[in-house]
Amino acid sequence: MSKQIYFEDIEIGQQGPPFERKTDFMHWNRYAAVNEEFVYVHMDDEAGKAAGQGAAFGMGHLRWAYLLNALRDWLGDEAEVRELKMQFRAINHKNDVLTTSAVVTEKYQDNGSHLVRLATDVTNQDGASTSPGYAVVALPSRQQ
Repeated sequence: MSKQIYFEDIEIGQQGPPFERKTDFMHWNRYAAVNEEFVYVHMDDEAGKAAGQGAAFGMGHLRWAYLLNALRDWLGDEAEVRELKMQFRAINHKNDVLTTSAVVTEKYQDNGSHLVRLATDVTNQDGASTSPGYAVVALPSRQQ
């Protein structure tokens, strides 16, 4: 279990710790097995080549899972992800190193919820943005 972060602990501009993973067939197969996502372009180099990518390529939703892991690890088990939007703008190739980022852009209360809005992304080993987006997370408050 991670250390719990409270609404009062968060500051605008604060960055969450990155979650980094080198992707390969092992990671893709593990994700595909859990999510029933055995799609040829993600498993077979020839299918990836036929799709114009040169080889098999990673699942977009795996990057989504990496970001969710990063948020949970940083903000704690009591954090509740209310929104997560992500655009898939680049392909993830075998052996890419993907790194998540999350920066607090807003902090507010709404109907009794203590919310933070985060600018998020997943970048590759070259620093190129592959999945820009945002998250809204409800945090517990010490004042409740």
